Amino acid sequence: MAKKIYETPMLDELENGPWPSFISGIKKLRDEHPDERIQDVTSSLLGQLEHSYETRKGYWKGGTVSVFGYGGGIIPRFSEVGSAFPESKEFHTIRVQPPAGNHYTTAMLRQLGDSWEKWGSGLQTFHGQTGNIMFIGTTTENTQHFFDEINDYGWDLGGAGPCVRTAMSCVGASRCEMSCANEHGIHRHLVNNFTDDVHRPALPYKFKFKVSGCPNDCQNAIERADMAIIGTWRDDMKVDQEEVKNYINAKGENGRQYYIDNMVSRCPTNALCLNDDDTLTVDNRNCVRCMHCLNVMPKA
Repeated sequence: MAKKIYETPMLDELENGPWPSFISGIKKLRDEHPDERIQDVTSSLLGQLEHSYETRKGYWKGGTVSVFGYGGGIIPRFSEVGSAFPESKEFHTIRVQPPAGNHYTTAMLRQLGDSWEKWGSGLQTFHGQTGNIMFIGTTTENTQHFFDEINDYGWDLGGAGPCVRTAMSCVGASRCEMSCANEHGIHRHLVNNFTDDVHRPALPYKFKFKVSGCPNDCQNAIERADMAIIGTWRDDMKVDQEEVKNYINAKGENGRQYYIDNMVSRCPTNALCLNDDDTLTVDNRNCVRCMHCLNVMPKA
């Protein structure tokens, strides 16, 4: 039976302009995916989304969906217009914990993608606001099937609801020279210690851990976590004076003024001084380890 194609003039407008559109991705699944079930689900989803744009109302409602032994990790979505768009009347999201530092192999990603196309809509997000892999769109029955399959080869659900949420860590020392901590070890310790609190919501509100290996805070732990863990250094800052001079000379005759304007004067505690001989003095007692000077002169 030919799949039903819904007219989506309002959604089509979201494909105009220079930026990629999520609508194009859903349409690609509808038009090109070899599985007829996924074609039907994504076509129905587009129809409901267009209907929401037309009426300016949302038609997803919550409920209770879980897998055996867990009290969280699933975001239930039931459609209030399921009779009009039956193929997407159940469209639950499953949160899955990523590896520390988001270090994947292509084999991992392929295996997860194959499982999701088997049991879900094919729509995925890397990563949600908490940091989970978001597998978007499956039925109540297939939620358990998908979890059983990925759990057999080593993946676990993330947090959802009033619980300890999925911990996150930056890419860390494996890829970054600024690392000042064992980010992935800290991450693993947190996950192991709080696993029960992730899977069985028992808090008055959600609680998030995030780990960044240096004050650059690439993981946005300070802004996005209830407990931010930031790596830093204990000893005095070491300065390679020859590299400082190399940076200044590389900027030509205005190099000295450039680094006064863009590094020394921007130190939040005035802990830097560029001397007359183009050496750099650091007042370590007043240094707050903001990382600005290290980012401007990383080799020095």
